[in-house]
Amino acid sequence: MIAADEGLAELHTHLGGSVASDILWSLAHEQGIALPVKDFWEFDRLVTVSDPRGVENLDALDAVYHWTELIQSSPLAVERSVHAAIGGAYRSQRITTLELRFNPMKRNRGGERDLDHIILAAIRGLDLASLEYPQVRAGLILMMDRTFDARQNEIIVEKAIRWAPRGIVGVDLAGPRPGGRRYDYAQAAPMVEAARAAGLGVTIHVGEEGGDMGREELGEVVERLRPDRIGHGILAAADPRLMALLRDAGVVLEICPTSNLLTKALPDEEALRDTLRTFARHDVPFTIATDGPEMMRTHLRDELELLERIGALSAEELARANARGHAASFIGRT
Repeated sequence: MIAADEGLAELHTHLGGSVASDILWSLAHEQGIALPVKDFWEFDRLVTVSDPRGVENLDALDAVYHWTELIQSSPLAVERSVHAAIGGAYRSQRITTLELRFNPMKRNRGGERDLDHIILAAIRGLDLASLEYPQVRAGLILMMDRTFDARQNEIIVEKAIRWAPRGIVGVDLAGPRPGGRRYDYAQAAPMVEAARAAGLGVTIHVGEEGGDMGREELGEVVERLRPDRIGHGILAAADPRLMALLRDAGVVLEICPTSNLLTKALPDEEALRDTLRTFARHDVPFTIATDGPEMMRTHLRDELELLERIGALSAEELARANARGHAASFIGRT
């Protein structure tokens, strides 16, 4: 196991899932947000995957994110959330490389808030945390969404490029497929190229679920969008061609073990072990993350302990995955 005083790298964590429930509770009350519950412990269950059996499926997380995104829909809330997430990651896990991702358009109340104010607030939180925790390299990733139209996603990339000198280090594309249909990644290609040309890193949520369609999307994303990293990508373990494609392209997978178990993307620990062992045998590069430590009720060292306990990865393999996380970070590229 990685030593307790050794710095960890976490590259895949959502801002909405990285802030403790008590902080979100206070932020909601400070902003006068009408909550559906009046008791803190009921609220805690509202903004986390509190049932150890997980949720019905990946789409069920949308209801959880609805509340965290609403609560973080002000400059004050975004600043405090970023600051709290970075400080908490270092204090509890000794994380020294951390990337936080969020969609600013899901935090501006449908245009009521100015988008630049939301992004700049996140940057202020980043700056404040860097003063308190100079040991931590931290950066922000702005997320496009599959439910948005092309112009909305273009604006997010334009904002990422504008604020790159201040701590925006990459772009992402996530969200449910509209109508459950296969997403047209060709429309995202010009935006991804613009981000890449500006020196930003590119990571795409794909290959987490969806069976054959998910695997087809994963192959399309690697070949058409050429991302540096992929969020999840676990479906590739069933396809030797996809694993060869990932390996040859040097695409790093961001694996989130507990999240995949809680959302039923992987049915059990045996499937998790088989997936990681398959990637290791085929030299598919990956790193380990939480997806959102507070929402998933796990932390990065818990993930590493889980993988070693079930025989998915050895201590040496975990150390290599962590080192790969530091090396694959987008921080310092722009």
